[in-house]
Amino acid sequence: IHKHQPTVFPGVPTMYVAINNHPQVKKFNVTSIKGCISGAAGLPVEVQTKFQELTGGRLVEGYGLSEASPVTHANPLFGENRIGTIGVPMPDTDAKIIHLETGVECKPGEPGELLVRGPQVMKGYWNKPEETAKQLREGWLHTGDVAVMDDDGYFRIVDRVKDMIIAGGFNIYPREVEDVLYQHPAVLEVAAAGVPDKYRGESVKAFVVLKPGVHATAEEIIAFGREHLAPYKAPRHVEFRESLPKTLVGKILRRELVAEEKAKHALHQAADWVKKELHVKESSGESERSGDP
Repeated sequence: IHKHQPTVFPGVPTMYVAINNHPQVKKFNVTSIKGCISGAAGLPVEVQTKFQELTGGRLVEGYGLSEASPVTHANPLFGENRIGTIGVPMPDTDAKIIHLETGVECKPGEPGELLVRGPQVMKGYWNKPEETAKQLREGWLHTGDVAVMDDDGYFRIVDRVKDMIIAGGFNIYPREVEDVLYQHPAVLEVAAAGVPDKYRGESVKAFVVLKPGVHATAEEIIAFGREHLAPYKAPRHVEFRESLPKTLVGKILRRELVAEEKAKHALHQAADWVKKELHVKESSGESERSGDP
């Protein structure tokens, strides 16, 4: 950017986070940037706002998926950019939101699954008719993302249906937690996920990468979450990491974090079972002399 002075820069949130937090960014001239489009993952409001302040340009969020070649929505690059939304459908593209359980079309302001239809939507998965039938129904592509549409036709992604955390009967969307924690001055990157909880079913855990040279404790992150979120949405656990798992384009892989947590939980359960069995054997007078390991 400093050398060639480009005006347009499409990227993913991880790139904008990196530029925002580069220790020498103010030594370089990045004010040539006029318009940027972010995709591949949800763009935290804090990241969007800071990047625009830094460059003086506009950073807008779009949305798409591989099954739609891949763009379906975007905020107008030089029109009305509503921060926190994915904008409006692309030309010749229809979009609607249906209730997650009933399938009835939702009214503006009501969350549900986002469906899209248009010339960019795939004809199907190659040689996978069953998968195709699940995703494509009556010409509509079921995205698997929970979204909300406002009265003016701007859409906001709430989160992936599969990533939803259910804690004590409450539905919690990780992105809402992440958007809040990104506002903490020590947080560089964060991912929220549901981890097994004996009492609540699941509880919220935040995986945090701190900014270089900055210190924070788990208690501080948890307190910050409780200050800005409803009690049931605030993270109960925090794990600090040097980095988070990502795809090749920089999208944070929550599913890998969830898989790690489930594996840990299974090991703990196995260890508890072994301890219980050993205790039973000791109490009954059995020992290794009986041939049991």
